[in-house]
Amino acid sequence: MQDSLELFGKKCGQLQEEPEIRFAGIIDKDGSLVAGGFKDGIIPHEGDETRLRSFLEFVSKASIRKEYDESLGPINYLAARRDKAVLVSFPFPVSQILLLVSAEPTANIEDLAKKVVGIFTDVC
Repeated sequence: MQDSLELFGKKCGQLQEEPEIRFAGIIDKDGSLVAGGFKDGIIPHEGDETRLRSFLEFVSKASIRKEYDESLGPINYLAARRDKAVLVSFPFPVSQILLLVSAEPTANIEDLAKKVVGIFTDVC
């Protein structure tokens, strides 16, 4: 498991190299940050951590709902655009973890999703 966490930490670091990314972290099934975090030099907006936790709670509940999986397919990602940030989560159901990303409000969600897939494809 430690090797996986190190790999996830490196992948989060790669994602944090993108200029619009503020936060990239792996959250376990208990809601704890196990890899990644805020990009070096980023000063969180007031309440960022609280907002991320609230978004995480919403995402966790939405991600475990399976009633539409059969007809629409599983959730690839969930996104919310706010005035000060874009929040996107990517569930990895097999590992029971998710990637939570916070980016600048100007970030293009589809482009961000493609970057995440490119970086994380080989680990999940």
